Parts: sequence; C-alpha cells; structure tokens
Amino acid sequence: MALPKLLMIVNVDIEPAIETEWDHWYDTVHLPEIVECPGFVKATRYKAPEVDENGRLQQVTIYVLDREDAMTTPECLAVRGVGPFPAQATAKARLMKYHTVYEKGDINNG
Repeated sequence: MALPKLLMIVNVDIEPAIETEWDHWYDTVHLPEIVECPGFVKATRYKAPEVDENGRLQQVTIYVLDREDAMTTPECLAVRGVGPFPAQATAKARLMKYHTVYEKGDINNG
C-alpha cells in the first residue's frame, strides 16, 4: 500500500473536564464535516493515555489529503477550529508533505 503524499496533522490539547463533550462533538460533528471538505480523504484520531505536565489531554488527528490546497478551501475554512470549546481547547494544524520512509533493517552500508 502506498503511503499518502499529503497529510494535515492537527495537535489538540483540551481540559480534562470537557473530554466527554469534546469527544462527542469531535467524533460525530467535526471529523465528518472536515473529511467531507474538498481534498480530504480520511481522518485518524489518537489520544494520549494521560494528561501532560500542564494537566491537559493531548490529541492528534491525522488527515489524509489528495490536494495541497485542501486546508484553505472555503469549505474547510468554514469548519476548522475547536467549535464550541474555544476557552477549553487549542489546536494547531500543519500541512506535511511526504519525504521518505525507513523500515527496520534498511541499513545503507555504502
């Protein structure tokens, strides 16, 4: 299977007190509305098992894109962000382009 050439990586941190409400909104509203935007293919979400040193929960969502301008389409710009949680959550999104892959045992002796 070929690796995706473009990803949008979103790092999120939230206050633990909103975790249940956040998860419901993010999984049932936000992920579907983002993935339906032009240029988005799918999303995978990860959650750290414990709070960080600031007492916040860390999460990462990895979106597979099929076009470089997906993050800046009007549809995406209209729904990006932390929705109803601006005081309890922060997010940073970044476009990442494929560079290389290294697998165990890939040693260049030359």
